[in-house]
Amino acid sequence: MSTHARLPRPRALTESLLARWPLPDPGDHADKETRGHVLVVAGSHEMPGAALLAAIAALRAGAGKLTVAAPERVALGLALAIPEARVMGLAETRGGGFAARDCDRLGPLAEKVSAVVLGPGMLDEARSVAFVRTMLPLFTQSTVVLDAYAMSAVGDRPFDQPVVMTPHAGEMAHLTGQSKDEILADPLAAVRAGAQRWGACVALKGGITFIAQPDGSALRFAGGTPGLATSGSGDTLAGLIGGLAARGAQPLHACAWGVLLHARAGAALAREQGTLGYLARELSAQVPALIHAIRRRTGGKGPAG
Repeated sequence: MSTHARLPRPRALTESLLARWPLPDPGDHADKETRGHVLVVAGSHEMPGAALLAAIAALRAGAGKLTVAAPERVALGLALAIPEARVMGLAETRGGGFAARDCDRLGPLAEKVSAVVLGPGMLDEARSVAFVRTMLPLFTQSTVVLDAYAMSAVGDRPFDQPVVMTPHAGEMAHLTGQSKDEILADPLAAVRAGAQRWGACVALKGGITFIAQPDGSALRFAGGTPGLATSGSGDTLAGLIGGLAARGAQPLHACAWGVLLHARAGAALAREQGTLGYLARELSAQVPALIHAIRRRTGGKGPAG
């Protein structure tokens, strides 16, 4: 931690900062392949909605193609709920998680997808971790967004591919062995230590969200709203980051844009409906217009982002 004490203070995450990191513009004549292919591996029989929320968010962020891999018993329902997606049903463990033996079915996608969202709504932590550790080497050329139980696949050495992680304080405590109170006492130190240890871009979610890189550089975002603390909100954020990464944004840029857009979507719904009570499923629909508005305010061109 002494090294981190010498690091500069985190930069504020603002629209002005994002103007320096414009989203890749596919151009007026781009096809869906140009806009990127995102793979969402998520859901369970208890939480199929997590896969739905992450998948829709990835499309709302501008990804051109979507494949969803979900446990067999919920795959058909998701296919009907997301007609825009290709949906694959994967074998389940007895506890309702993903079975590592079925990872090979995802292998042919490795050369096609540019981003993977992995973890929302997973069950059976131990066996899901085995699945994640088997799957990651197949997708070394993709940006991988790890959420929920998928984050438990972290080890003591850095990942071998670009990774974004999105823990809240309780999850960070679980991953590091610290107490939640210790994480909350110094969230900046915690997120910097995690980013360095795992070689990942880590967003520690909370009333104030900190985003850290392995080199210790960090961002601070205090623009969240109370209504974002609702079921499914984190699944939506993971999907947004994955969709932005699929479009070609670097991991840090995709994470920063995702955090700000997620918060601005909550603020827009709070103005329309009240501070509390809007739903996570409503957040994604706000995003395309928000991207367009931010681009206009910061000097960008066109609605595509």
